[in-house]
Amino acid sequence: MNPLMYLPFNFENLSSALNVLTAMLTPALLMSACGSFIISTSGRLGRVVDRVRKLADRMEEVMSTETNPEMLEERKAMIEKHMESQSKRANLLMRAMVALYIASGLFVLTSVSIGFVSIFSASWAVVPVALGVFGAIMMLVAAIRLIAEAHMALESLNEETEFLLRLTRKRRVREVS
Repeated sequence: MNPLMYLPFNFENLSSALNVLTAMLTPALLMSACGSFIISTSGRLGRVVDRVRKLADRMEEVMSTETNPEMLEERKAMIEKHMESQSKRANLLMRAMVALYIASGLFVLTSVSIGFVSIFSASWAVVPVALGVFGAIMMLVAAIRLIAEAHMALESLNEETEFLLRLTRKRRVREVS
């Protein structure tokens, strides 16, 4: 046999080869989960961008008109605060997406390294395990960031709702007077 064509396969039978293929496909499930997270996070980021644009338009409107001066300074302050919050949310979402892309890459490397380890040497089995663990850690980091971002979104919504309720009450009092 030509030594250049020889690879030191560790497969005794078809069953061991199929076990390797099955092991290589396992990280694919985690890659799929990463993909779902990435799509969801991209959508959330898009909504944040849209929200910032609406806030910017609203700020221009508030600053350019004096037709409704009621709580003008408070409106400006609220819009500024929400723009800062949206910026923080966008940064958090971007960091979550980076972690998810890294996790996805690590899961691809896990799958590839399982194949190489099964072909060449079982003594390197720690490599796919370590890559898979690091990938899972990156998914956990992303999930924690996404939880923090969702909490920020809820806080922002609550603040905006409270402001609008104050504005409504103030108008109601003015109309009654």
